[in-house]
Amino acid sequence: MNEDPAQIPGRIRELREIMEISAMDMAADIKVPLETYVKYESGEADIPISVLYHIAGRLGSNVTVLMTGEDPRMESAAVCRRGKGVMVERFPGYEYSSLAYNFKGRTMEPLLVLLDSSRPTGQISHFGQEFNFVVEGKMKVTVDRTEYILVAGDSIYFDATLPHNQSAVGGSALFIAVIQEEKQ
Repeated sequence: MNEDPAQIPGRIRELREIMEISAMDMAADIKVPLETYVKYESGEADIPISVLYHIAGRLGSNVTVLMTGEDPRMESAAVCRRGKGVMVERFPGYEYSSLAYNFKGRTMEPLLVLLDSSRPTGQISHFGQEFNFVVEGKMKVTVDRTEYILVAGDSIYFDATLPHNQSAVGGSALFIAVIQEEKQ
């Protein structure tokens, strides 16, 4: 299932307006500068998955609703068949597929991520913790100022509040990322 990431900001804006929450209040509630939030909602800036969690929580919604426009349906187990995850290309060189999009009330977000060498190299940080497991290829993971080179079968677990970045080395890399949110 491919999703157009350009639809996500519109869904957020629509839900926020229905709930009569100002952009300023939303930005304060999810702890991002107003300017950043406005860029998220206008589509000028990519919204990190961890921020989507906070936005969904503030809106009393689910990340799946923001990503697909549909509610998750499964409560005890959700199977995601090969190639059937919710696929989002955030920007050239970085696309991910949500592997548990159909599970209600999930507390972590497992993603299948494909990187290529054209991915921007800036560092990000977000709430919670993150786990990466390399399935194919070779990648560099930078956490704070330390660089780690990982190959297929390697993994890394880190504090996602630290500035971090993943980049493909020598072509492309396929990895599983699991983002665990800390309760605020």
